[in-house]
Amino acid sequence: MSFPTDLEIAQNADIRHIREIAEIIGIHRDDLEYYGKYKAKIPLTYIDEEKIKKSKLVLVTAVNPTPAGEGKTTVSVGLCDGLNKIGKKAVAVLREPSLGPVFGIKGGAAGGGYAQVIPMVDINLHFTGDFAAIEKANNLLSALIDNNLQNKKFSLNIDPRTIVWKRVMDMNDRSLRQIVIGLGGSNNGITREEGFNITPASEVMAILCLSKNFEDLKNRLGNIFVGYTFDKKPVFARDLKAEGAMAILLKDAIKPNLVQTLEGNPAILHGGPFANIAQGTNTIIATKTGLSLADYVVTEAGFGADLGAEKFLHIKCHYGKMKPDAYVIVATIRALRYHGGATKKGEYGQPNLQFVKNGIDNLKKHIENAFKFGLKPIIAINHFATDAEDEIEFVKSECEKLGVKAILADEFVHGGEGMRELAEEVVYCAANCGNDFQPLYNVEDTVEHKIETIAKEIYGADAVNYSQKSKAQLKTIYDLGFDKLPVCMAKTQKSLTDDETKIGRPTNFKVTVREFEFAAGAGFIIPILGDMMRMPGLPNVPAAEGMDIDLNGVITGLS
Repeated sequence: MSFPTDLEIAQNADIRHIREIAEIIGIHRDDLEYYGKYKAKIPLTYIDEEKIKKSKLVLVTAVNPTPAGEGKTTVSVGLCDGLNKIGKKAVAVLREPSLGPVFGIKGGAAGGGYAQVIPMVDINLHFTGDFAAIEKANNLLSALIDNNLQNKKFSLNIDPRTIVWKRVMDMNDRSLRQIVIGLGGSNNGITREEGFNITPASEVMAILCLSKNFEDLKNRLGNIFVGYTFDKKPVFARDLKAEGAMAILLKDAIKPNLVQTLEGNPAILHGGPFANIAQGTNTIIATKTGLSLADYVVTEAGFGADLGAEKFLHIKCHYGKMKPDAYVIVATIRALRYHGGATKKGEYGQPNLQFVKNGIDNLKKHIENAFKFGLKPIIAINHFATDAEDEIEFVKSECEKLGVKAILADEFVHGGEGMRELAEEVVYCAANCGNDFQPLYNVEDTVEHKIETIAKEIYGADAVNYSQKSKAQLKTIYDLGFDKLPVCMAKTQKSLTDDETKIGRPTNFKVTVREFEFAAGAGFIIPILGDMMRMPGLPNVPAAEGMDIDLNGVITGLS
């Protein structure tokens, strides 16, 4: 008998009206803004700074993933259900999925098996329209820029060659990375080179996720850097008087979204920046809302801990004035096989203790990194049917040698019931492990020092090289006074290095900063390592090809 698909499980779930879910965490039904029966927005008035101080924040991250991913969201949802199973008031606070990965490789990002957030189809598709609002706000600024270029009466004298702002859309479409706009004559605007980023990689997404309130949102939107005038003066969105109109388009998107897990526990989804090219965590507002309404908040940081967790700790914690009380690293046996050399298609899905032994150093590096931040990690071994008992016992034994507990996470098949042991350990660790979080760098440090700290301490690199292009761009960052911002490294998630083919725990390597971007509004500098693209392409066989909808509106293939 085959296991039901994620979609089948979600469609057969006993879903409760969202007002019932709101009542669990003390939200009055009249305060909700309803999007049908099963989705609603929470007003910002529920943020309570005093309650936040008393609640526990649990950060879930992972080893460097296989191409299929290691199930951080599934573990996060399952852990929330597990905490509720043992009598704790817990909420999962997660990111919203992007349509790019949904129709590209992943096919969905709402958890899996019996550890999902629902309504899964709505969440994976248009949800409450937050991504659309972010697109519109971003592209409004683009329209205002191009309008000003041909406006002779009120021109800001912007040099089109210096414009760095790009349009966005929430889809993988490599053909839009570099385009030419304004063709067809003067009535169609100024002809210039342009391009698209994917919405989760946009600065507006980053701004939404790092804003504390509506006033902060508007200030950050106004601080977006656009380009230079012909006489070399910097131009910002505020110079185009864009921030007010952009904020109007985000008036609903700034409010967190309330949904539920399969087990009827509250979940808040809000924001969705990628972790390899953006900061990779949900909004500060959503996290603070969760901490205001529950005693435990389970949140995640995207991809491997070298990306999402590092950015959570250096960027989100910096701007949100928060720190994690417990730190969970998700590892899978298949990922350790992969890092141990089982890279051929299907190979890492077959039991092989030697591959696990070869690949365990990747997990050990992430454990060591946690200790560097003053955090004692808990390892969640996300269980797959192909895991062999000797492989599991080996991982537990190796973690124990480092003074770390590894626990089997069986949420996919058993939901919260399969997460009781992990939940108990999280509660114990949050209260007794003495986590003393400290960032590895100070934002006042030089840009080079901040980059070198991450590269050497987190990745294990020997040194950092800079291309000639990046050196010139670095000078611009200093000239504009943006050097005192945190750094948001853009790097492959597949490796600790900037070369995705170097799996495991590489040594004796250097990383190269190919170029710089900066997000003055969001408040971070972006060193780009390797061939990172802010507009992904579709794979040879996109997940979209396996999706369909019948005459009754029943969807298949979205999982």
